[in-house]
Amino acid sequence: MPESSPKRIWSWACFDFANSAFGTLVLTFVFNTYFTTVIAPDKNVGTTLWGNTVAIASVVIALLSPMLGAAADAFGWKKRFLAVSTILACVAIGALYFPMKGDVMLGLALFAVALIATELSIVFNNAFLPEIAPKEKHGKVSGQAFALGYAGGLICLFIALAGFLSESSDPWFGLSKEGQQNVRATNVLVAIWFAVFSIPILLWVKEKKAPQHSEGFFKVARLSFSRLVDTFHHIRQYRQLFWMLVARLFYNDGLVAIFSFGGIYATIVFGFTFQDLMIFGIALNVCSGLGSLVFSFVEDKIGSRATIVISLIGLVLPTTAALFISTKTEFWVCAVVIGLFLGPNQSASRAYLSRLTPEDKANEFFGFFAFSGKATAFLGPLLYGQLVGIFESQRAGMAVIPALMIIGMLIFLAKTRKIPAEQGGPKG
Repeated sequence: MPESSPKRIWSWACFDFANSAFGTLVLTFVFNTYFTTVIAPDKNVGTTLWGNTVAIASVVIALLSPMLGAAADAFGWKKRFLAVSTILACVAIGALYFPMKGDVMLGLALFAVALIATELSIVFNNAFLPEIAPKEKHGKVSGQAFALGYAGGLICLFIALAGFLSESSDPWFGLSKEGQQNVRATNVLVAIWFAVFSIPILLWVKEKKAPQHSEGFFKVARLSFSRLVDTFHHIRQYRQLFWMLVARLFYNDGLVAIFSFGGIYATIVFGFTFQDLMIFGIALNVCSGLGSLVFSFVEDKIGSRATIVISLIGLVLPTTAALFISTKTEFWVCAVVIGLFLGPNQSASRAYLSRLTPEDKANEFFGFFAFSGKATAFLGPLLYGQLVGIFESQRAGMAVIPALMIIGMLIFLAKTRKIPAEQGGPKG
């Protein structure tokens, strides 16, 4: 049984509170819009470059996650990998303050490093879930952690809106609106936020002892690869888990595209200002947090599988509607519905995996979980960017999102079943 305590659980959940600021301000609402509208030569070129960069970073994450996960399990390095990737992420995010108009390659390079490091840190954080809570509580713990994460993104957005991006008052700390200094400074805010709220997991969540080895780097790499191959064979024996990962290859691509292009779509199609984006981001985080919190209380009863299916239906409908709407009000309605089902989908996917994962292979299986989220994650952003470039229309790019989610949902429905109660599924 995992060593479960409220302190360990909330220290672990606090990492979601920490890293969500990156997804909210950098990836979705502020820096991506700043890049496409200010740094890049024009909006459509900027959208294509942004999509290509997210695609390349996703491939790197997909390749690194299983290998590093295998090393973490074999050598007891989960905690140190978490610390190193978090520090690298914070440094790269803070450095996003420096790119200005025309600094395209610098902006994209720093963003790519920040995205890769952040996603790797999340892999090692996720792998602690089987250690801190029993399987029958994974849905509740995962859901409440996601709710806390959305609360973190929301609070950070409030601070950014009040102190850096207000159109009616001067920015804090003597910052200037000249050269978009106030907008660029939000990256420093995110870096500090990420660093400070990562401290609890590093201090109070102990890693279970694992065999320690003194081999050199190349021996470690060989052992990790061998363990990875063995784990891949294990995953194929776990039919439910294997097909869930295959389905997630597709439906998570739609989520990646939403996070990468939601703010850009709102800005270009509906004329959102930076302040509009902040309000939009606040509303989306509130809805996502509420959705995660509500489903955290019902997921352990109805099952993670049912939660995933319900959330996918709740995402396909509004993203399809977003292709045809023409007013800001209609867009707001779609965004609210999307927000309500974003968190439950992510949380239930994490809980579904953790319930089927052998505890001694948690890092490796969560490495494959990251692989399933990133191996084809280039596809959504790449298709979105390319379709925008070809048709010169954001709506053409948006069509990719519901299509990928539908494919993933159909595979998931056809190939998976409810998890039995003895594996942490709903009773009865």
